[in-house]
Amino acid sequence: MTGKTVLEMRGITKDYSGNRVLKNVSFAVEEGEIHSLIGENGAGKSTLMNILFGMPVIHESGGFKGEVILDGRAVSISTPKEAMNLGIGMVHQEFVLLPGFNVLENVKLNRESTKPNPISRIFWGFGKTGKKLETLDYPTMKRDVRAALSSLSTSIDEMTPVRDLPVGHMQFVEIARELDKSKVRLLVLDEPTAVLTESEAETLLAAMRGLAAKGIAILFISHRLGEVASVSEHVTVMRDGEVAGRLTRGELDAGSMAEMMVGRRLAASERPARREAAADVILKVENLSVRMPGENVSDVSLEVRRGEILGIAGLAGQGKLGIANGVMGLYPAQGSVRKDGRPVPLNDAASAMAARMALVSEDRRGLGLLLDQSVEDNVTVRAMQAQGGFLRSFMGFSFADSAAIRAHTKKMIEALDIRCTGPAQRVRRLSGGNQQKVCIAGALTLSPDLLFVSEPTRGIDIGARELVLELLRRLNFERGVTVVVTSSELAELRSTCDRIVVVYRGQVQGIVPWDVSNVELGLLMAGEKKKEAA
Repeated sequence: MTGKTVLEMRGITKDYSGNRVLKNVSFAVEEGEIHSLIGENGAGKSTLMNILFGMPVIHESGGFKGEVILDGRAVSISTPKEAMNLGIGMVHQEFVLLPGFNVLENVKLNRESTKPNPISRIFWGFGKTGKKLETLDYPTMKRDVRAALSSLSTSIDEMTPVRDLPVGHMQFVEIARELDKSKVRLLVLDEPTAVLTESEAETLLAAMRGLAAKGIAILFISHRLGEVASVSEHVTVMRDGEVAGRLTRGELDAGSMAEMMVGRRLAASERPARREAAADVILKVENLSVRMPGENVSDVSLEVRRGEILGIAGLAGQGKLGIANGVMGLYPAQGSVRKDGRPVPLNDAASAMAARMALVSEDRRGLGLLLDQSVEDNVTVRAMQAQGGFLRSFMGFSFADSAAIRAHTKKMIEALDIRCTGPAQRVRRLSGGNQQKVCIAGALTLSPDLLFVSEPTRGIDIGARELVLELLRRLNFERGVTVVVTSSELAELRSTCDRIVVVYRGQVQGIVPWDVSNVELGLLMAGEKKKEAA
């Protein structure tokens, strides 16, 4: 750090329809500093960043009070383009990539390098016409994109279509796009490690330190408090739209930050009591292969015991996410799946749900939600389609039972602490963490006896994270629901699961008890050893 202030947000206050979501918020970020902004979902972090980046929703809803000061000068930022011109880059929590374009095209979109050709030279004197006729300069763009990707210590091929990348690699592409902008002085990273494995997250954190050393100020928003403590010079903690406290490097530890975020002391992490799993097998998977882009599975065989919580771990791109998606019929699959001893047809989601299996997808926006529909529609639609639930019949016609839908949704909102204005609110308007909770509510509405949950706490704050994990434990302990959890968070798997399946290169590398040593688990995930099923 140089001691020079790059950004200061002073006295920021914002109302939505009479509801005050930001209350006199102030903080500052220095040049070359990694400054973290933390808080539970609904604390006001996203609204604050929308103000900084000039998002239209702010100005369409009446603007805000307070000042945004860059390099000592008050600025008015009314569009994202103005923010970028001022040197502010932002990587949003939800991806804004074009799947049909390759990595290079996404990084360079609207900033393409060109070079003259004979035709453009002819029209050079006709204003901008000559420039528009120039040829794309692919060698220069490839060199620029490769440099941006290399600064993140990733070897992603710049010509790979984005749709073929695993989710973790997409995050690196998002960040590379901002780094490729020559004027970036302040980089906002909103939950950049939420979709990354632990090893990928370490790579990104190291890259962030390198960028800060070059003088780029970084505003880091994360729910992973260990990461925040490891990289931050200062931390601003938000709660209920206000600054709850400020911490410096010497004061940073996960316990104090968590307590300040939620306003109460969190109990020391302990493994809750677990029920004894039955000896019989509820799900038997044999020779399963799944063609899921970036997460292919090849010849996986495993058994899930009735009443257990089984974890699936592995590095990004090794196939851990493909197992649940293949069993549930969301990607082309081959092999054999038997539920309660009866075969379940593959490539047929309806048959999987009819067998009382449900999935909470890791891709909540792409597969898990109807973003422009209401909370109650999202919670009940699968139960209506697969099970005929929430329907009433009259003279041979079926129609939605609105009263039952509304009553059930209100129960789920309360049980999962979904922060919304009510069952009728559009899901698109919810924060990322609350969208995830709606996904879980929709799966639970199917009343499954076998529940697949992929990355259940991705993008969810620390308070809601424990609520979700406790909900899974309670479903298992009190109702006997068998749960299969796929997660990049090893601590979550250890605290929740009975056994952990480690996947490497699309195959089962080992099945171990929850208390396996870190060394052994790391070796399995890295493909350095195999272990017989526990």
